[in-house]
Amino acid sequence: MKKLIFTLALITSLSFTGIAQEKESGNREATEKLSPEQRNTLQLKEMTLNLDLTASQQKEIAPIIAEQTAKMEARRSEMKAQKETKKPLTANEKFEMKNKALNSQIEMKAKMKKILNAEQMEKWETNKGKRKAHTHKTRKEYKNKRKPEVTK
Repeated sequence: MKKLIFTLALITSLSFTGIAQEKESGNREATEKLSPEQRNTLQLKEMTLNLDLTASQQKEIAPIIAEQTAKMEARRSEMKAQKETKKPLTANEKFEMKNKALNSQIEMKAKMKKILNAEQMEKWETNKGKRKAHTHKTRKEYKNKRKPEVTK
């Protein structure tokens, strides 16, 4: 009788663990993605809160954000197509992609410098550094999570 109760308890605890993991992994696909316009609006509002943007600054930054979103969508679809072909990038292709990304960042910084005052620009740079560090950290965690555990 004790073995039966122990076995039932073990089975139920394992099933609950499986359900919890299933919900966690399936949660990402279940959420609806925001439209580019919605993301642009949210990003502009976050910048307004963080940098205390004036109404004229908001009007100037809105098209810049829209342009960045369009570039990001194009890059994302390009990367998805590259991933589907499963053909590794050559050194020249990697260089071109990195060069294009850096040119885009330089262009963005120049545009923002024209719009923001010195204090806002400093705060924007600081926030950008924090976002980059956070992105790097989460990517590293995701990469480590995906690695299969090696057992001997």
